[in-house]
Amino acid sequence: MKRTMSGLVVFLLLCAGIIANAQGNEWKKLNEEVVSLYSQGRYDDAIVVAKKALQVAEQAGPNHPTVATSLNKLANLYYDQGQYAQAEPLYKRSLAIREKAFGPDHPDVASSLNNLANLYCNQGQYAQAEPLHKRALAIREKALGPDHPDVTQSMNNLANLYFTQGQKAQAEPHYNRSLAIREKAFGPDNPDVASSLNNLAKLYYYQGQDALAEPLYKRSLAIREKALGPDNPDVAQSLNNLAELYNTQGK
Repeated sequence: MKRTMSGLVVFLLLCAGIIANAQGNEWKKLNEEVVSLYSQGRYDDAIVVAKKALQVAEQAGPNHPTVATSLNKLANLYYDQGQYAQAEPLYKRSLAIREKAFGPDHPDVASSLNNLANLYCNQGQYAQAEPLHKRALAIREKALGPDHPDVTQSMNNLANLYFTQGQKAQAEPHYNRSLAIREKAFGPDNPDVASSLNNLAKLYYYQGQDALAEPLYKRSLAIREKALGPDNPDVAQSLNNLAELYNTQGK
């Protein structure tokens, strides 16, 4: 009887593994379809498939980490279309699942905090966004190290929030530190470095410090032209920013 029960347990575990693997494969295929539909601009179809992926993920339990991932993907689709009311509860549920599954100081928790904060920023709800960005930054610094490239995302988000509110003195050190980390991590000619240069130059420009802004805009443009090619939209942004500076100077 003991041998029979042991065999039954093994059989049931194997079956469970096969079912779980099948669900995982289906979930993966659905997510790949979401990416494909999104790249084609078929956003409504992508949302339908993302909802199916969420249903498959929930078969593993309502608080499984894959559910958080699906919730986050679906929320991103709504966010990209400006449907913030639909995105917000999904981001919140994703955050709650990740905090419960991984603990409050996990990088995935920081990602959820970051997404929710960006949503609040786009709605002008800066008071709600700021503590989330600060917490995401603290988590990433602790979990990944102070010079990890992911830390720069939180720094830039927090700096952008301060910049938007006219708190330029608070924004500047974050932009500077982000630039230093990216130069060290990626080298001086990386597009992410160009983005940091552009952000810092824009800050100086709006402070009327054109002499500081101009060389940063020029360097950002040179990096983007070399790394991305002359016809990339980011190159157009750098050209536009530099032209705006010259126009202000009457040049």
